[in-house]
Parts: sequence; C-alpha cells; structure tokens
Amino acid sequence: MAIRTDTLSAAEARRIALAAQGLAGARPGAAPEARHLRRLADRLGVVQIDSVNVLVRAHHMPFFSRLGPYDDGHRERLAYGGRRRAWFEYWGHEASLLPLALHPLMRWRMARAERGAGIYGGLARFGRERRAYIDAVLAEVAARGPLGASELSQAGRSAGSWWGWSDGKRALEWLFWAGLVTTATRRRFERVYDLPDRVLPAAVIALPTPTEDEAHRALLRLAGRALGVATEADLRDYFRLDTADVRARLPELVEEGVLVPVRVEGWDRPAYLDPDARIPRRATGCALLSPFDPLVWERDRTERLFGFRYRIEIYTPAARREYGYYVLPFLMGDRLAARLDLKADRAGRRLLVQAAHTEPGLPAGAVAGALAGELAALAGWLGLERTVVAERGDLAAALAERIA
Repeated sequence: MAIRTDTLSAAEARRIALAAQGLAGARPGAAPEARHLRRLADRLGVVQIDSVNVLVRAHHMPFFSRLGPYDDGHRERLAYGGRRRAWFEYWGHEASLLPLALHPLMRWRMARAERGAGIYGGLARFGRERRAYIDAVLAEVAARGPLGASELSQAGRSAGSWWGWSDGKRALEWLFWAGLVTTATRRRFERVYDLPDRVLPAAVIALPTPTEDEAHRALLRLAGRALGVATEADLRDYFRLDTADVRARLPELVEEGVLVPVRVEGWDRPAYLDPDARIPRRATGCALLSPFDPLVWERDRTERLFGFRYRIEIYTPAARREYGYYVLPFLMGDRLAARLDLKADRAGRRLLVQAAHTEPGLPAGAVAGALAGELAALAGWLGLERTVVAERGDLAAALAERIA
C-alpha cells in the first residue's frame, strides 16, 4: 500500500518498520539458499556480531528469524569464504557483518581510528603510546598471516578473562579499527587477522573512497531504508554515527527527497520516512528475535513502536532479573507478544524455555499456539530433540500444554 500522508498512525509506523526489516509476512516456503541470506544482509545493511552463545550467537539469528531454518554453511561461506565472500567484518553497529559494497563507506571511520578518533579511549591511548609495537605486529601479519592474537611471536599475556586483552590483541584490534587488517576467518569464535588485500576481493579494494560527507549521506540513506520510518536518533544509531555528522547531512537528504519528514502518532520527536517504504495492510509474520536484532537493538525505538520495554539482563544479578538471563522477544503479527528466556542444552539435546511471559492484553492460548511452532523450528534448526518448558512466567503453562 502506498503512503500518501505526512502523518502516520502508530499502527502504520509499526507495519512500515516490520516491512522494512523483512518481518511483516510469511517466510519463504523453500529452504533458504545463499542468495536469500545475501539479499537479506543487503536489505538490513548490517548484522551485529555478539559472542554470547547460551542459545546461538546473535549474528546467526536474524537470518533464522526472517528466513526460517537455513544451512549455516551458507552464512559461514558468505562471511569467511575466501575471495568469494560477500561480507566483511567491521564496526558498523558495534562489531558487525557488512556487505562488501559498504567497505568504501566505512573508510572514513578507519581513517579517524588511525588518527585516534572514534575509537575506545583505552585503545586510542594504546595506539598513541605503542605505535612501534603496533607496526611490528602489522609487519608480522604481513609476513606470516593469517594470525590469531595468540599466534604472534610477542603476543604478551592476557590480563584476565574475555576483555583482559593481551598487548598483541590490543595491537590487532587497533589495526582492525584502522582498517589495516581485517578478519580472514574465525576459529572457535576467535578472530583471525590478515591484510585486507589478501582477504577482500580486489574489486572491492579498488572501489573509490567517498568523502566523509558522501559516506554519511549513503549510510543514512541505508539506515532509512532498513528502518522504514525513524527519528534522527534512530538513524544515527543504526551505523553509530556522530550527532554532528548526522545533523549536517539530514537536511541535505530531506532536500533531495531521500528522506521525507513525517509525524508519527505518539512520538514526541520528528520522524523521517523512506519514500520507497511499503506499508502492508496487515502484518502476519511470527519470529523469535535475538536481543541484538536490528528491529529491537535500539530500546527506545522498540518502546515507541511496540510499547514494549526491553532490557537485556545478562549483566543483572540473578536475584534482580525480571524476565531471565537471555530473553528473546516474540513477534506475532504487529505486536511483540511475549518474551522467553531460552537456552540450548547441547549435551542433553534440549531447548530449555526457562521462563515465558506474555504481554498484557494478549490471550495466552493464541500466543502459545503460534510460539510452539516457532520453538519447534528453532529446536530442529539447532539440532535439539525436544523443548522443555519450566514453570516460570504467566505463559509457561499454556506453552507447555501446546508443546506436549
């Protein structure tokens, strides 16, 4: 349905956002192929990477949510398949997989990082103070790569657990920010680094580098298309752009007609509409969403669109958690209808529903019926043989009955 108004209802904004994200309708009937994953990544523009593996890592889930069970070998080859890869890793929205066509649009961020700007403070300081060491690490990667941080001849010791990086890891991450190395592959999720010239297709390396202004306009255009309708803050957050950069470019995009100013019912700030956005008459999709899915990763937008207050509670002490450790929203139609604390018990081949809560005003039976099918598909995709529902949450009893 075409959009011919400068004012949108809250329901219209929801449907526009769902259509833009590929979540408004039924999934493809056939088994997804590599081209489906590639097309989806082009549509989203960015897929966030996260290390948490209590269920499945975050960069696996957006494809499942939109396409259904897929062969993960397709994703692996598109991300790390040598010269035939379609994606590369960089800082898009946090650590991310990005389509290769976006590489030139990220070079401004690489250049700023090399100057010590737009990079974590401690890492920027390391870059200033240890440049001779960083240059030596780069020379070693050039001579011996691809290399993991632990394979460097002078890697140094890690200073603790996950974020207790060794000097070698700090040097490689500084080089990664600066675009002087990239991810060749991953081993047990550890990044393996090599020179971009040896990893990325020559045609991508040869693409011209746009100016910063041109890159920011292009990234805002992509964010607008992926979000459908969005505030300035939403657009800025999608690729984590700076406020000053966005405010300088937005009026230009409005003047060009790339973004159309609109008012959205219930929103307390102006919004911008993708002029090519679709507004389906109704949304019929069902999907479990990773906490890092682009539909919900900006929590304020999630609350504006769906009236759904969402916080990830991984770092909250167990006694203070409201909904659970790793909680996924469940999309049903145009509502975020439930939230589930999920865990894959790989040793026992079980999908554990550790808590299940429905949203106010929604019938538990209808939600449980739709959700049972999603959980069965998820368990099968993960190679788990059965789903077990714990007795926590107002949806748990209805869901357990449906699954039984």
